[in-house]
This record gives sequence, structure tokens and C-alpha cells, in this order.
Amino acid sequence: MALTSRLARREDVPTLLPLIAAAIEELQKGFLDAAQIESSRSIMGIDGQLIDDGTYFVVELDGQVAGCGGWSRRATLYGGDHSSGRDPALLDPRKDPAKVRAMYTHPSFARRGVGRLILARCEAAAAAEGFASLELMATLSGRALYEAVGFVPIEHVEDPTGGTPVPLVRMRKPILAAAS
Repeated sequence: MALTSRLARREDVPTLLPLIAAAIEELQKGFLDAAQIESSRSIMGIDGQLIDDGTYFVVELDGQVAGCGGWSRRATLYGGDHSSGRDPALLDPRKDPAKVRAMYTHPSFARRGVGRLILARCEAAAAAEGFASLELMATLSGRALYEAVGFVPIEHVEDPTGGTPVPLVRMRKPILAAAS
């Protein structure tokens, strides 16, 4: 069966929360140690603003939720509803990159096209609103996917919010539809 995608709804949140927790716990192994994985929970998670804005997608395969992720026309680069430092200011598509946010794949569906489908949906939707580029804050486990679809690293940072610094990579790419 093929992957399908749709916009997320608030009633999806109870299904998405355990998927996100599993992705954080399992997919970062081999990239982060146990303390960094635990610390990353303070900077990762669901972002209800994306659902409310109609920019968050759910991907399903064989009737099961396989992943979620979205994009934003708002200034916050990363973080979940519980994260500090969020900025709901609207971006200017003529000069600001749209933000790809809160990307998670259930470990059972990793490397099956879930992330690529979400990224394609994000890119098309952001292009339709006039954005010419995308920006995201990648985990080390997500970096290879983002590079494979054209994102390039622009800054390496560590976020100490959860007590143990978590390495992250800020990445950017031009929106291909904007160039044509």
C-alpha cells in the first residue's frame, strides 16, 4: 500500500504523542547518548500552532500513522508546545525562509519515504504562499535525510535547555518551485 498524507487535526494529537516519543527515543540512538536523548525531550515535541495554522501533516501507511511534520509561516525555528522562546510572529515570504518543523517518523516506518513525503508537501505548500526557501533545525539523526533532499548546513549549535547540551544543525534550501 502507498503512503498517504493529510492535514493534521487536533483530535490526532493523542495518536501523535506516542509516535513522537518513540521517534525521539529510538531514532536518535547511535547519534546521541542517553542523557542527550532525555534532554532533547525538552526541545522537541508536538506544536499545536502548526495544526491550528493548517500546516502540519500526518502520513499513514496501511491504516497506521507512520509520521508527522510540517512547516510554518511563523518565526519559531524549532521546539514543541512546552518549549520556551517561541515566537509566533509571521514571516515575510519575500525575505524570510519558511520553517520546517516537528518532523517525526515512527521507528517502524523509518526509511520508507515518510520524511520525504512530508518535506515535499511542506515545500509545495510554502511555495504556494510565496516563500523562496526553507529552513529547519535538524537533529543529527535527521541530517542525512535533509541533505539528501537539498538542505545544506548553515550553523552547528548545541541547545542546553534540558540540562545536557543537544547538538543540532540549522539547515536551509531554496524551494525548487520558486526557481521555475
